[in-house]
Amino acid sequence: MTATQFDLPGRVALVTGAAQGIGAAVAQALAAQGVTVMATDLQPVAPGAGLHPAVLDVTDPAAVERVVAATEEDLGPIDYLVNVAGILRLGPLTALSTEDWTQTLAVNTTGPFLLARAVGARMQARRRGAIVTVGSNAAHLARTGMGAYAASKAATTHLMRCLGLELAPYGVRCNVVSPGSTDTAMQRQLWTDDTGPARVIAGDPASFRPGIPLGRLAQPEDIAQTVLFLLSEGARHVTMGHLTVDGGATLGH
Repeated sequence: MTATQFDLPGRVALVTGAAQGIGAAVAQALAAQGVTVMATDLQPVAPGAGLHPAVLDVTDPAAVERVVAATEEDLGPIDYLVNVAGILRLGPLTALSTEDWTQTLAVNTTGPFLLARAVGARMQARRRGAIVTVGSNAAHLARTGMGAYAASKAATTHLMRCLGLELAPYGVRCNVVSPGSTDTAMQRQLWTDDTGPARVIAGDPASFRPGIPLGRLAQPEDIAQTVLFLLSEGARHVTMGHLTVDGGATLGH
């Protein structure tokens, strides 16, 4: 897919979860627009034009502050923050381990908080910047076996609304993109055979899972393009917003 022109050249972005899936697509799309990207992950990030890989555990406050400070020192003031890093721990809530619950909240909710605190304070002082966090449509629709993930994404969605309200007087925008089923490694761990994509598209009444009206899985690039729009001046009057990119799976909720 050819990236749409969003007039972003010359800016600096920090992206988490950039080693694969949606995070990699976002980092690459930003770099293709001329943005200098600090591409972070616990896993190695493949280098590329405009990409500056860095190892980051988003649950470690000291590591977050260190990477944010290094980004600003080496690359310049951070114009854009994109929180993509996330994990999925499956299991019914009545049997879910405390470790799985704690780790899910640590990565999916505390991580975006730590990044937003470190980067947001700097943006506030400069009175400019944009933050986009990748949530999930699971935040808005109950899911069996995914309670911890859904709860973490719901909490993070509201966290970003509150952050957006606090930073609005300083000209800093905060928004959430909520993907549905997207062809990533996280999605593929839910499949047991080659019929996985078809079953996701069709839905599963037995597990109260809706299908996808548009009849296709999202690709990571679909989500990346929405992120770029929300970072761009084309969305300069959009903050505390939430865009669902799920092919209609949540029926507009």
